[in-house]
Amino acid sequence: MDLKGLTSQAVEESRRKNGSNALTQIPPDPLWKKILEGFKDPMIMILLVALAIQVVLFFLHQAEWFEPVGILIAILIANGVSAISESKQEGKASALKEEEEAKEMAKVLRDGKLQEIHVRDVVVGDIVFLQAGDKIPADGLIVSGGLKVDQAALNGETEEAEKIPCPEGAAYDIKDLLNKYYVYRGTVVCGGEGYLEVKVVGDRTLFGELALEVQEDTRKTPLQVKLSRLAQQISTFGYVGAVCIIVGVLAKNLLGGNIPQNAYQWIRLIMDAITVAVTVIVCAVPEGLPMLTSILLSFQSLKMAKDNVLVRKINGLETAGSLSILFSDKTGTITAGRLSVVELATGNVARYDALDKTAPALSREIVTGIGLNNSASASNGAVIGGNSTDRALMSFLIDAKADADLNRADVQRFNAFDSNKKYSSVTVAREGRSVTYIKGAPEKIIERCTGYLDENGEEKPLSDKNELTAYIDAQAGRSMRLLAVAKAEGASDEGSGGLTLVCVVSIRDDVRKEAVEAIREVRNAGIQVVMVTGDRKETAVAIAREAGLLASDDEVALTSAEMAEKSDDELKKILPKLRVVSRALPTDKSRLVRLAQELDYVVGMTGDGVNDSPALKKADVGFAMGSGTEVAKDAGDITILDDNFTSIDKAILYGRTMFKSIRKFLIFQLTVNVAAVLICFIGPLLGENVILTVIQLLMINLAMDTLAAIAFGSEPALKEYMQEKPIPRTASIVSREMLVEICITAAYITFICLAILFVPPVRNLFGDVDTTYLKSALFATFMMAITFNGFNARTEHINVFENLGRNRNFLLVMLSIFLLQFVFVTFGGEVLSVERLNAGTWGICIVLAFLVIPIDMLRKAIMRKK
Repeated sequence: MDLKGLTSQAVEESRRKNGSNALTQIPPDPLWKKILEGFKDPMIMILLVALAIQVVLFFLHQAEWFEPVGILIAILIANGVSAISESKQEGKASALKEEEEAKEMAKVLRDGKLQEIHVRDVVVGDIVFLQAGDKIPADGLIVSGGLKVDQAALNGETEEAEKIPCPEGAAYDIKDLLNKYYVYRGTVVCGGEGYLEVKVVGDRTLFGELALEVQEDTRKTPLQVKLSRLAQQISTFGYVGAVCIIVGVLAKNLLGGNIPQNAYQWIRLIMDAITVAVTVIVCAVPEGLPMLTSILLSFQSLKMAKDNVLVRKINGLETAGSLSILFSDKTGTITAGRLSVVELATGNVARYDALDKTAPALSREIVTGIGLNNSASASNGAVIGGNSTDRALMSFLIDAKADADLNRADVQRFNAFDSNKKYSSVTVAREGRSVTYIKGAPEKIIERCTGYLDENGEEKPLSDKNELTAYIDAQAGRSMRLLAVAKAEGASDEGSGGLTLVCVVSIRDDVRKEAVEAIREVRNAGIQVVMVTGDRKETAVAIAREAGLLASDDEVALTSAEMAEKSDDELKKILPKLRVVSRALPTDKSRLVRLAQELDYVVGMTGDGVNDSPALKKADVGFAMGSGTEVAKDAGDITILDDNFTSIDKAILYGRTMFKSIRKFLIFQLTVNVAAVLICFIGPLLGENVILTVIQLLMINLAMDTLAAIAFGSEPALKEYMQEKPIPRTASIVSREMLVEICITAAYITFICLAILFVPPVRNLFGDVDTTYLKSALFATFMMAITFNGFNARTEHINVFENLGRNRNFLLVMLSIFLLQFVFVTFGGEVLSVERLNAGTWGICIVLAFLVIPIDMLRKAIMRKK
């Protein structure tokens, strides 16, 4: 065939008519836009309302300047940390992507000459020269030569596809990746040479279509849903509380006879009531929560980077902790992603999983039989050339450090694999004679064997082949690719004499050992794992059983065709028992994600190929493999740099730890808020208009919100979190148990603080002192009580000091709060409306405050019995 390619004029005409081969990229949002988007967060919106009110009060001389400034700082920190962290992570990913794209070149025929151009410059009609190792730059037909193509990037499978020129008039389906004539962008040539005529470029290639699909928007994360609901609840609580306080203050004055005498006094009374009410609203909002989530996400992202996990989209980490179902690719995720030798067996079925476990005499024969009878070569610990099977055999020898024993100078003749004979052979010189080694299909070789080498390497007669045949059938049932290795005296592989069986080799894209343990831990965490693969059903089921995915008879494995026959409602009923989907198409994965989300599952998807990308994007959290395609990495929220399922396990654990930390912070902060609102509401009803001043409440709020965010942001990741069931997407972030803890602790703090002023037995503990002194003791007790409650909030166990040494920041923060409240009370003076306390008073305050710990320990013990 005379191939000259396009002329320069034809290239420009084709580019004008059919477009460029560049893929459309939607750029990430700039930093300023991320910051603006952050203001849509419901918690931030409540803070903005509180900020506006404080600004108005400041201009009315009813608030100090630092009150609105404090809220503004909390907003900017919460918004900025998250936006900057996500922008940096996207920058790292973009830099890696640009570096990879700069290396993508293609060899094309133009004006009759072979030229090397960048992939984006390829046009429809170009004739591309392809060799082993080349990545195919566009979709099109093979017009000359023959190729073996690895299409794992598109279909996820390691099995190589044969591609040859299309005979005139032959029909083929371009949607069927296994057709013999059409090749696809992003796949890799692993054998042969040929010429490709480009038919489709850019976004219209299968690769490009999938790349565009993954750039769609995704739904809200579970945490965003929960925080949105919490924001509504908190705002309602704050507004109702504020109205009650205004009504309470007015009612107390009017009923107590303190009726204003003129308009100014009325305005002053109303403004005082409104000021306290607004302060309560501000106190009801945990300003530190957005800051905490930002600190947590950034802190955990940096920690995960050390564990080979790149968190590209900050919200992906918190969503990982809420997963309820995980759709996992098989190849490269659960399995190693390449063929490897799993087992060797002799003629009497003695089995070995490593070469060094065989006797030296047998080992020498195996090395020769699979090492010299091999189209691949070993060089400096790497495998060069060869098909996937021969590369697996050579890798096995390299791992066993046996490649050094190969002496190719002994080779007299090598016959490559013959598809008619179903074997390859090599003749080597051995002690002055010729010996031929044969490697190929067991059914062709074993029937010719009259003897075998036993475990000591000694030749024995092979009279009964039943046990060996049963072994081969069993291995085939495990989806092993089987090869028989035999030898014969002489230089011919077709001699009339019988063969001596050296071994039977079992090869497979094997299950990662660490993946089995990680899958078990993920399933113990209540997360359903479903393996989705393009492989045939028998292979998929065998892998799933060994990986621990199929453990009982009621668990289901479906093929793509079986899925297609079922309606969405029928598939939803099967989904809870689904464990395997074989012969899967990209549309199957997207459909599974959609149906699971309609059932309110929090959905995760792992993958590395372009075929995984749409589902990676649509899932609540996508785990892309580091060795995968750039399209998959762009689609995923988290990139697993070491392609290890164990890292997914770690990401889930860190996500759960983050969610736990948020709940711990909420217990701590909402207890403060509820207690403050109750004290400010009940106090005026008991005869004291101002119990905690506006400035005191602001000091409490700023110290507790900011410092507590740091304290709870450093909580350790505990393995016990992986023993708990996932939190449903629709569940409230404040659970029933949390609400009980908040109410009981807030009730005690409210009671003991008000008792200092209004209950004589408690009041008399402080001696004959004035009201300002008692309010100072109340302020100190309140601060210390909520600080001690931090120890209650950080653990669900009765022992509040458990794992405390693993969070030094918590201890430092709590010590800082103790010191701050001492400084506030001792040196606050008129600004904070306090007096200095003597040592005896401090002792009483500490005892009263510390009682929150045993009270909550008692609550935990009672609830645990229930």
